[in-house]
Amino acid sequence: LLLLSLLTTCLPTGQPRDFTVKDIVYLHPSTTPYPRGFKCFTCEKAADNYECNRWAPDVYCPRDTRYCFSQHMMKATGESVSVTKRCVPLEDCLATGCTYIKHEEYKICTSCCEGSICNLPLPRNTTDAVFTTLSPL
Repeated sequence: LLLLSLLTTCLPTGQPRDFTVKDIVYLHPSTTPYPRGFKCFTCEKAADNYECNRWAPDVYCPRDTRYCFSQHMMKATGESVSVTKRCVPLEDCLATGCTYIKHEEYKICTSCCEGSICNLPLPRNTTDAVFTTLSPL
């Protein structure tokens, strides 16, 4: 017990970090459940991007979806409050960008992208909060 308490006081505390491409474990390609099947990082109100991507289930998106959606709520300081990611149809991607909730001092940025696990990074500003596609709408 003494050794454990000594170690916890001597070791530096970990700082939160972001989830990067290096954290993705690429398995050899499998067949998709339907033509042009794809995957997105998915989570609901995770604390930050790392927690969202780290625990995202490795499943294909439903057939009626085509894009990966990300919504990032931040404090005025830029610190993450919540992260939501999911597979969505086109209709859910028509209102990307950032919104400010002044009375709560939060900013919510939303982005969409087309392509398997393309929603790795989070939208943090109007430059990132966009709708990117690989093919014409």
